[in-house]
Amino acid sequence: MLDPTLKSQLQAYLEKLVFPIELIASLDDGEKSQELWELLTEIAPLSGKIRLERRDDDVRKPSFAIQRVGSDIGVRFAGLPMGHEFTSLVLALLQVGGHPSKASQEVIEQVQALDGDYVFESYFSLSCQNCPDVVQALNLMSVLNPRIKHVAIDGALFQAEVDSRQVMAVPSVFLNGQLFDQGRMSIEQIVAKLDVGAEQRVAEKISAKGAFDMLVVGGGPAGASAAVYAARKGIRTGLLAERFGGQLLDTLGIENLISVAHTEGPKLVSVLEQNVREYDVDVMDLQRVEKLVPASEPGGLVELQLANGASVKSRTVVLSTGARWRQMNVPGENLYRNKGVAYCPHCDGPLFMGKRVAVIGGGNSGVEAAIDLAGVVAHVTLVEFDVQLRADEVLQRKLRSLPNVNIVLNAQSTEVRGDGQKVNALVYLDRVGGAEHVLELEGIFVQIGLLPNTEWLKGTLALSPRGEIIIDDRGQTSVPGVFAAGDATTVPYKQIVIAMGAGSTAALGAFDHLMRSAVVPAAQTELA
Repeated sequence: MLDPTLKSQLQAYLEKLVFPIELIASLDDGEKSQELWELLTEIAPLSGKIRLERRDDDVRKPSFAIQRVGSDIGVRFAGLPMGHEFTSLVLALLQVGGHPSKASQEVIEQVQALDGDYVFESYFSLSCQNCPDVVQALNLMSVLNPRIKHVAIDGALFQAEVDSRQVMAVPSVFLNGQLFDQGRMSIEQIVAKLDVGAEQRVAEKISAKGAFDMLVVGGGPAGASAAVYAARKGIRTGLLAERFGGQLLDTLGIENLISVAHTEGPKLVSVLEQNVREYDVDVMDLQRVEKLVPASEPGGLVELQLANGASVKSRTVVLSTGARWRQMNVPGENLYRNKGVAYCPHCDGPLFMGKRVAVIGGGNSGVEAAIDLAGVVAHVTLVEFDVQLRADEVLQRKLRSLPNVNIVLNAQSTEVRGDGQKVNALVYLDRVGGAEHVLELEGIFVQIGLLPNTEWLKGTLALSPRGEIIIDDRGQTSVPGVFAAGDATTVPYKQIVIAMGAGSTAALGAFDHLMRSAVVPAAQTELA
């Protein structure tokens, strides 16, 4: 199952084990159990600190526990943690075996101080690029605090369980039998939900910070680039992000970033964050900015007010808040979000195996989603508002060649219907004849473009009719000292490489503003 190169790399990692560990398998006679046993029998001989045992005593089969010998520290996987989850497996082996994590000491102490018994169950799919962060965070928490238990479950292998719990989006996390949260989460976010009072402590800490020379809002490619360029100028730089990486975290394959033949969104985010943290940048993650208060006088301080009540000031600000998936904005969409209405076919597609779904949108994203889903689900109906598909012709040809795909043009989606628990129909209007149609199905994947995250700026600075921040060629907005970059702005062609360039432009524009204003930065070093 593991090729020689991967096996050799894994063996090198396992040399870092400090404590002996057990792999305890629970299997049945199925094909997946045989595959799991094959995987475990390949891993066990790679270290003298690993022993393998089969007990068949867990309710989920196939599954296996990774247990530190002589302790109650361990994690469990239900399914085969391959694909995106192979890294989760490697980290679990190392951490249960005593190899230290890279989590901050502050977070480690928070986890260890949690008082209570927590049993987490997380559902993932092997094609989900967001799931590993959640699985790895919960695994680490169970290693740091013995009162925390975690089992990571491949939803595609436990379909009856997924159906009974009505899991229709991954990652989905249950705590002590009740739904805890859905979607990508970092260990900091999980701990913040469990640690009462943590948000207030963070708010007080942020409010106590002195004024910055430059504050970047947003942690995507534009924000990361702006922060690096600012820090290299030797000025006091801070970065506020609701989630570092932004939209990149939901991006699968990236093949148009110059000098990088292929990468994936989460991998690129990891590199970007590492790059930012190499410099003297005060990164304030998991922070949502709700209001911008312009400086009251030339050269004064711009104030940013946060959702947690904190307030922070800076001489200049770079807004790089990015964009998000556009919604249909029809009755029932929000009610059934993650209950059949989804926005990531790569993540959630496997949960709809053998079911009927619709894809909304006939651009490249919509057609690619329909092609991807057609290999998993029973039937796909692609619904497009326009008279024709807008995707590249090569994609359209591929789509039309698939036997389980139907294309509906000139259709206006008007309602999402369900039984109160999950989606069971999409209602659309024939824009030519005016007839209403009810499409019975179990899932709806919305792929109709992006909206800039700028609602909180309305009335503060100039926005285009599309809600984009209007900027000049230096990234300057209509408010002195406030600059912007990336997908939230009027810059055409929303691409990663363009956002990176725009971030550096905005940072340089903001630095030039500092040099020419009444308040001079403490240090002015040239960009190497």
